[in-house]
Amino acid sequence: MTPSLAERLERLTGLLAEWHPVWTIEPFQCLKPPWAAFPSRGTVVPWSDPTALAGWLPAEPLGELIDLPRVPAVAAPPPERLRLHVGGRKWRQITAFVSRVHIVPGQSIVEWCSGKGHLARALADGRYAPVTGLESDARLCSEGQALAKRQGVHMHLQQQDVLAHDVLRWLRPGTHVVALHACGDLHLRLLELVAQTGCALSLAPCCYHRTVHEQYQPVSESGRELARRHALALTRQDLALAVQETVTAPCHTQRQRRRAKAWRLGFDLLQREIRGVDAYLPIPRLRYGDLPADFQGFCRWAANEKQLVLPSITDWTARARAGWRRLEEVERLEQVRHLFRRPLEVWLALDRARRLEEAGMRVDLGSFCDRELTPRNLLLRASRE
Repeated sequence: MTPSLAERLERLTGLLAEWHPVWTIEPFQCLKPPWAAFPSRGTVVPWSDPTALAGWLPAEPLGELIDLPRVPAVAAPPPERLRLHVGGRKWRQITAFVSRVHIVPGQSIVEWCSGKGHLARALADGRYAPVTGLESDARLCSEGQALAKRQGVHMHLQQQDVLAHDVLRWLRPGTHVVALHACGDLHLRLLELVAQTGCALSLAPCCYHRTVHEQYQPVSESGRELARRHALALTRQDLALAVQETVTAPCHTQRQRRRAKAWRLGFDLLQREIRGVDAYLPIPRLRYGDLPADFQGFCRWAANEKQLVLPSITDWTARARAGWRRLEEVERLEQVRHLFRRPLEVWLALDRARRLEEAGMRVDLGSFCDRELTPRNLLLRASRE
């Protein structure tokens, strides 16, 4: 039998809490992660051996709990003519999302954090319902309105801070609010207003860690009770794991990312020697295009940023190789941690779904597209019974 949203939330809470010491440690910052002995299991695990790990980690129960259904399409996809000025991958996401938004006759449509209104335009065409996009940036409103006019789409982009109190004027029981990849506190604000006003909702949440709060407070009563019972405490840094998977970067970007990581890890080994402190030292981020030409140049830049004096004689080739070896080790260890990435994301989405169920709404939670199109493919739909 397929577990209910409440059952999934309860079982996932227990697993995330039990394995919390494993998935909250960042291998990038730890030369020797404190995972070698896991007291509750009474065993020592060779973390560098994926074969040994396979039978030890709770992969099967986690897999069952995150196996959410695909939300069925209920509407025709938007016409291709509206794709103008929208990237190919983004347009396919919009197409998949729009076809799963169920608009009841008589409802008005509001897009939350609309940007230039690409989603709003796709919803406005052929729906015969008034569509309003709420966006705080006046320039984006102007550019999006001009694009809609050129395409003959009747919609309105309204400059509006969605965190302001007066946003309530746009939300009524006859409104259907949509949001594709609304971040952190922006979609949490929307959830609370939907629960308060009874609006229908179609939401693909994103960037759960973009919040003003250092500690995560579950939004549902059941989520808070389960977290208290299982002693599950999540920091903002913990939440970032939920969105760390990426499948959209081109090959050259992935190569640049790995090189930057290897150089940072190589410098980390060096700075521990220089300072005589066995601890990770954060350094500023650089755009990949701004990276120095070689590892030596990177270390000189990083040392200057942290006001460190590099040794006069250094075998840069050997130190660069050490950084690459550390990267291989980190990537193996992150495979363990990332087993819990999707479960954490689903847990956060379930907490949001339960908040709306507790407000008396009918809720669906599933995926709206394949993860190859976007890993942030969860769709939460809610309406009054």
